[in-house]
Amino acid sequence: MTVPKYSVIIPVYNRPQELGELLESLCQQTFTDFEVIVVEDGSTIRSQSLVENYSHKLAIHYFFKANSGPGPSRNFGFEKALGDYLVIFDSDCILPAHYFESVENFMKTNSLDAWGGPDRGHDNFTNLQRAMAYTMSSFLTTGGIRGAKKIFGTYQPRSFNMGISKETFKKTGGFHFDRFAEDIELSIRMKKLRLKVSLIHDAFVFHKRRATLGQFFQQVSNFGKGRVLVGTKHIGEVKLVHWFPFLFSASWLITPILFLIKFELGLIILSGNFIYLLLISFDCLLKTRSIMVSLLSIPAAIVQLLGYGLGFFSQKLKFLWS
Repeated sequence: MTVPKYSVIIPVYNRPQELGELLESLCQQTFTDFEVIVVEDGSTIRSQSLVENYSHKLAIHYFFKANSGPGPSRNFGFEKALGDYLVIFDSDCILPAHYFESVENFMKTNSLDAWGGPDRGHDNFTNLQRAMAYTMSSFLTTGGIRGAKKIFGTYQPRSFNMGISKETFKKTGGFHFDRFAEDIELSIRMKKLRLKVSLIHDAFVFHKRRATLGQFFQQVSNFGKGRVLVGTKHIGEVKLVHWFPFLFSASWLITPILFLIKFELGLIILSGNFIYLLLISFDCLLKTRSIMVSLLSIPAAIVQLLGYGLGFFSQKLKFLWS
């Protein structure tokens, strides 16, 4: 049996259509020394027949297990993998054809224990999905380094696009959280072990995010809750910047009160919020060249900040009351 260099691990839950798009993009790779492991995490809408349709195009394996969340499902896939490197993608991602070629070229001159890559919107996504992809990769919101060309601080790969060596999996034990910031928690432990981790900027993925703002709100709310959970395990990992989405959310609630107490102060805060949102829209226009996407980036940013902020604060209160 030929041992592949890379093992792609894809946990999936009730998303066969999205999985099909990801598998199709894997078929288009210019570097093909990889296997694909699909882990069905207790889905009621299964993907097995879809996976079987790709058995003649990819070295692909399908496993069904009881629902446990993405963290344990990825660990399950890691245990089944044969490759020297274990690569995970979310099922709602699409890869550019050069993804693995970019990783290969980078690894020729850089020996890494783990890596990650940015995400971005695709021209074929809906305008709303492109707007959400922008806000999730912008430094003006909570996007952080997802879309960065330069790295500020210590890079932490995210599980929508992350690779680790098999040796790294053995050292770390993989994911310790079932869900909610399981990737951040693993990244922190890799940092504490002094493992060599880097961003490979050309190894990006197209990330669809959610189809509606309501679904997007729930997703980013979980991100906020996850950051609090990380802080309970790793002291010092909740910083002032993580409070910003909640402070932004709270500013809209207190502005009417401030207008009653001191009109000028309320006007300053309201004007500041509008200027901030206009900056986001303008930056989105520069990056996407789409007026509609730039307009939609405003509600997308509001939902992202509200969702993250309220999720973060509700989890903080939960720990205080428990």
